[in-house]
Amino acid sequence: MRILLSNDDGVHAEGLRAMQRELKKLGDVWVVAPLEEQSTTGHSLTIHKPLRMIPMGNQFFGVSGSPADCVYLGIRQVLKAMPDLVVSGINRGANLGQDVYYSGTVSAAREACILGLPSIAVSLAIDFAKAQAESKLHYESAAKMAVQVLKTVQMKKLPLHTMLNLNVPDLPLKQIKGVRLARQGFRYYSGSILRRTDHRGKDYYWVGGHYKGFKNESGTDCHSVESKYASLTPLRLDSTDHQYLLTLNQGWEMDRGKSKR
Repeated sequence: MRILLSNDDGVHAEGLRAMQRELKKLGDVWVVAPLEEQSTTGHSLTIHKPLRMIPMGNQFFGVSGSPADCVYLGIRQVLKAMPDLVVSGINRGANLGQDVYYSGTVSAAREACILGLPSIAVSLAIDFAKAQAESKLHYESAAKMAVQVLKTVQMKKLPLHTMLNLNVPDLPLKQIKGVRLARQGFRYYSGSILRRTDHRGKDYYWVGGHYKGFKNESGTDCHSVESKYASLTPLRLDSTDHQYLLTLNQGWEMDRGKSKR
């Protein structure tokens, strides 16, 4: 099996190396990842400037672009063929709830999903409130859990344009209770903005806010990880609200040239 591996934390990330080591147990692994950290870059392709791709070892490349760029180039320029599987991660931090719309990790897997390839995003749910050395984080747990999922789920039978999102608690493997199938939850952030002034007297801003918890509902990815389970959520490209579409369709007239004034 030929596997393309990427991430958003960059080519030097511990999580990427841990995932690479475990994936080698499944097949032939090719790594194409950003040269610099691309966290929270969302799903973007670089079309307004050239990209550089630097060989960094055997089947290992760094790209001066986004995670989606890496998958795009990895398939079309490095492999020059479709891989059997695309894996993104391991991300340094959870990608739960609405985080998936901001996540560079998820966007790399989504880029593969757009192409009809089976893909999975893998994240380690670390606690940013605690100062921890990288060597103390449990990337190996997430990598081994991801491989277990890949051995269990028939990835080739994923519905077209559906991908998987795996979030693993930052715990020793023996302390993780298992993997729960979960729907997306909802996380809360402060939304605060830090305003600063540079040496020329001009204002600049830091955006992002602080994590403030999640909507406490059972069956969600947030609740599962909080309960010391890994969460596995299938995500679709089609984000249509089909139920509300049916509601709108009742008595809808605008497509008949009868829009109300």
